[in-house]
This record gives sequence, C-alpha cells and structure tokens, in this order.
Amino acid sequence: MAKLYLVPTPIGNMEDITLRALRILKEVQLILAEDTRTTSKLLQHYQINTPLQSFHAHNEHRALEKVMNLLKTGATVALVSDAGTPGISDPGFLAVRECVREGIAVECLPGATALVPALVNSGLPCDRFCFEGFLPQQKGRQTRLKALAEEKRTIVLYESPHRLLKTLQQLSEHLGAERRASVSRELTKMFEETVRGTLPELLHYFGAKTIKGEIVVVVEGSD
Repeated sequence: MAKLYLVPTPIGNMEDITLRALRILKEVQLILAEDTRTTSKLLQHYQINTPLQSFHAHNEHRALEKVMNLLKTGATVALVSDAGTPGISDPGFLAVRECVREGIAVECLPGATALVPALVNSGLPCDRFCFEGFLPQQKGRQTRLKALAEEKRTIVLYESPHRLLKTLQQLSEHLGAERRASVSRELTKMFEETVRGTLPELLHYFGAKTIKGEIVVVVEGSD
C-alpha cells in the first residue's frame, strides 16, 4: 500500500534514532532527502542501501509531481530532513498536503527535534508554549517582534549563529531587558551548551565568543 513516511533523524548524536525509523528506512523503496550528502552518512553508518533522491526547499515544487506519481503506483517513500523531524522548519509540508489531497496515507514517526530538549532544559515554563521557528529576516520581522512582546506563553525560536546577536538585541528591545531566556546550541553533540539568563546577559555572553552550531532560543512569556 502506498504510504509517505516522515522519518525524524538525529539532530547530532547518531544514536538518537529509533529502531522503527531504521526499519522503515530499510523497507521503503525511496528516501527523499533534504541533502543527500548528509543523509548518505547516516545510511552508511547503519548500513542502509535504499535509493536516495534530493528533495529540498529549492526543488520540492518541481520534484513533487514525480514523487506523487511514484506513490500512486503503490510505492512506499520516506522523507527525511538533514536533522530532526521533517516539516518543522524543514521541507515536508507540501508533500504531506498533496498526499492528503490525493488520499495517500501519511505517517509521521516520533523522534528527534531540537525544540523539545531546548524548551525542557531552559528552566522556563513548558506546559504552554509557542513555536515560532525562524523569525522573518527582513519583511515582517518588526511586526512579529511586536506581537511576541504580548505573547504570554513561553516562546521558542530557531536561529543561525550569524544572526543570534541581532535577534537577542531585538528581543531585548521589544520584549524588555528583564525577560529571562536560554540559548541552546549544538544539542546532543560534543560541545552542547545551554546558557540561561536575561536577554542582555545572553547578549553579553555570546557577544564575547565565536558562535557555532544550530541554535534554539527560548524566551519567557509576558507576565
């Protein structure tokens, strides 16, 4: 029976993949990968020989028709991103939406994603939170920051190393210098680090060092 599997992959540590995920990656007829070079390393590590095809933000519209035609023949296909769960700030949504429209089964496996460990490890309330992914880089950024200033739930953001200082500065300006937050980087890797404090304290800390790795910023909500 045709099915699209969304398979989470490790965000750093190769051991953070489920036995079920490994079985699915071996059994499907095709794996769609955000970056075939990255996914090839994972497959080689676990001795998986399933064919790979590129499927990323720049080609997913063009590639989707061929993928759908394959699924309509009864094939099983797995979709993976470079790290974490597909569709969470990574390609996946378009494929899922099209499968739903066409009545093709979709199954998302549970597994690694950076936002949950960063949130739980932040020391901030995690019973209610909002996930914002990456803030807009230009258009709409100020509007989004103003809206977040009124958000009462804990806020979770993704950020890149070269934009972290700018984001911390702007969050401090819009949300207030007293807001507590945490910055987690390199989660599950050798140099994993979580730093907690007010937004200005975090800005001072990271302003004095070279910033590397994938980053999750967690900010307390408005009182």
